[in-house]
Amino acid sequence: MLLFALPLMCGNLLQQMYNIADTWVVGRFLGADALAAVGSSYTLMTFLTSIVLGLCMGSGAVISMQYGGGEEARMRQSVFQSFALIAGISLAVNLLVYLGLNGILWVLRVPVEIRPLMKQYLVMIFGGIFATFLYNYFANLLRAIGNSMVPLVFLAVSSILNVVLDLVCVLVLHWGVQGAAIATVFSQFVSGVGIGLYTLKQFPELCPRREDCKWDKHNLGTILNLSVMTSVQQSIMNFGILMVQGLVNSFGTVIMAAFAAAVKIDSFAYMPVQDFGNAFSTYVAQNYGANQPERIRKGIRSAAATSAVFCICISVLVCLFAAPLIQIFMDPSQTGIVAAGVHYLHIEGACYLGIGILFLLYGYYRAVNQPGMSVILTIASLGTRVALAYLLSATPLGVTGIWLSVPIGWALADAIGIGYYFKNKKTKAAA
Repeated sequence: MLLFALPLMCGNLLQQMYNIADTWVVGRFLGADALAAVGSSYTLMTFLTSIVLGLCMGSGAVISMQYGGGEEARMRQSVFQSFALIAGISLAVNLLVYLGLNGILWVLRVPVEIRPLMKQYLVMIFGGIFATFLYNYFANLLRAIGNSMVPLVFLAVSSILNVVLDLVCVLVLHWGVQGAAIATVFSQFVSGVGIGLYTLKQFPELCPRREDCKWDKHNLGTILNLSVMTSVQQSIMNFGILMVQGLVNSFGTVIMAAFAAAVKIDSFAYMPVQDFGNAFSTYVAQNYGANQPERIRKGIRSAAATSAVFCICISVLVCLFAAPLIQIFMDPSQTGIVAAGVHYLHIEGACYLGIGILFLLYGYYRAVNQPGMSVILTIASLGTRVALAYLLSATPLGVTGIWLSVPIGWALADAIGIGYYFKNKKTKAAA
């Protein structure tokens, strides 16, 4: 399972390069206002794409179960139904966000002085939603049959392309924040279209045949059960973060810029354990479909130990090197922004073990066809985070209250998920 997870971890780290490249270029060469605008846009885009990503992950889990159970005809039918369903939803999301752009900026409480910059960036970056669907759909499809290397290759090429285009569009063509967005969207389409064509050509067994292109209610119900619930779990999690972003915006440009830089470091630091959770989910789903409970138990022990060791190591590194990490995105002379970013990382960075455990719990419950439990854990984590963020930020703690709310939410969700697992285990043993 670890060998399968390593390419997935590398892939997600490369995927983070899209937004990290944008953040680095605009922070270093366009200033604090541009950094704040792009950073707030990142939180919004993460929420929107999480809807699509959750659907892709859920459909991938269904296909993985059918692949593990040797149900080839149903698997091809699932490919047809899930692709058509998620493609339609992606286009609908794209249309809705363009129509509601002004309202979105108002809800996020974006300061007037950076609103034009953020609007310029979003108008371009929204075009990448469908590209995100293409890449993640085919990446999850390949991972469902155990191929995690090909998605990594396509992502590596497009990530490098994005960095190059960011520099060209901003520094050479002087297109500002719009240039950073154009570079990102173009690179996303390269990876999405490329991996789609590769999959159709190299894995004909995944391609639906004429007889598979029909809407079977039972199979569609299975797909919807996992896909919609996984999407709800993903989107609830990121909607809570979006609400926190609105609260952060109310503290002004300095805190917005610090948060934008720190969140990139945060996401980059714990992203490998998120992908490890996804790899763990695929492993469990295949063994669940093949009725191999003992292999699942061994996988749980191995995954927990690996994730814990990684999280502890990365926490130590982030806390030790918080200031140099923030200065990657911002000139050291911006002392107020650097100090605020370091303060954030010292709180969040010490607690990555909590999010590492939570990603494993998400993956496990999705794989054993209990996606509703993942939603409950997300509500517990994000509900606590949002409520405490608003409550504590109104006290003398200020923004520190926002940062403290995050690890508290992780810890509560972990306790619920682990407790539910052992309760079920005892119930089955008694039966």
